[in-house]
Parts: sequence; structure tokens; C-alpha cells
Amino acid sequence: MKINEIFYSLQGEGAWVGLPTVFVRTAGCNLRCSYCDTTYAYDDGKEMNVDEILTLIQSYACSTVCITGGEPLLQKDLMNLLAVLMRKNYEICIETNGSKSVKKIIGKKSVMISLDIKCPSSHMHQHMNFNNIALLSKNDQMKFIIKRKEDYEYAKKIIKTYKPRCMVFLQPVWGTDPRRLASWILHDGLSVRLGVQLHKILWGEKKGV
Repeated sequence: MKINEIFYSLQGEGAWVGLPTVFVRTAGCNLRCSYCDTTYAYDDGKEMNVDEILTLIQSYACSTVCITGGEPLLQKDLMNLLAVLMRKNYEICIETNGSKSVKKIIGKKSVMISLDIKCPSSHMHQHMNFNNIALLSKNDQMKFIIKRKEDYEYAKKIIKTYKPRCMVFLQPVWGTDPRRLASWILHDGLSVRLGVQLHKILWGEKKGV
């Protein structure tokens, strides 16, 4: 697997926000979102085998692992890593950008899928695989990154059309006022959760947090 970084921090987004987590950031992504905050993971990384990755994960006294990117589903050894982590009784979250099928990772014990659905301001929304939504269970989660009202209306349409069973988070693009998004959600009585990037609130925009 091509790995950009492995670090220990608090989960900053979604249902596990605030939970101490070991992050495994894979290198390489098939999308180029306009607001991407991890462009350094597009290409920069080194090849590591599963045993090397596991050794670094086990160096932290933590039972939760988040595999993120880049795009983890591009990694050919992902399933091998998952198998090892599950045998070691880790709780695992896989963050994926919504363009690749999640079929091979659904139904895995102790694995939560965090599915990102790109909105128009990302300029990548036409690359989404909406078949993924029906595959998600109530234990998974979906996330929409919202920059402007057009994105919010797009997210509403997707939610209404596909009726996801899992938790849904709407998260403002970093640097935009979250109160604006909060007001839209409250006005419409939308059954979603407002997400914030806790790690950036705590430590700002930098790597390894």
C-alpha cells in the first residue's frame, strides 16, 4: 500500500468525533475537489506492507483506526489490511470519496463506511457512484461538504431521492460560517447532523492532527 502518513489524534468529523484514533492516510486520489485540504496526499507517499502498517498502528495505545486518503479504495492491499485489523479487534472507519463502489467492504464486522457525496462546488459531483447509498447500513454514515446554498439544495435532493438508512452529516467548507448552514438546516427541519472539523478548531490547518 502507498501510505502518506500514519498518526494518532482525535477524530475530527462524523459520528466518532472526539474519539482518540489512529489515522492511516493512503496516497493517491482519483478526484480533485476544489476545496481539498489534503492535496499533499495526491501523490506523496511510500510503499508499506501490511505488517509495517500494523506495527505503526500498534505503537499507539488505541483500538480505533481510520483509513482515509487520498482514496483508500484505490489501494490493492486494503482488504488484507482490513482482515488483519479485524483479527486484532480494531474498530475501523473507512473514509471514501463516493466515486468507487463500496461493495467489497460492506458487511464487514467492526467496519464503518464514511461515504462522502460531492456537491457542485467541489466540481467532482458528476463522478459519484450513487449505487453506494443503498448499500450502507444504519451503522455507516454519509457526509456532504457544503460551500454555498446550491450545495445545500443538492444535498437535500440526494437525501430525498435515495433515503439513506445511515446518519447524514452536512459539514461547511472550512473557512465558511457554520451558522449559515445551521440556519438552513433549522429552517427546513432537515433530519441531518451539522458537522464541524474539530481537529481544525483545536489545532488549525496542519498535517498530523
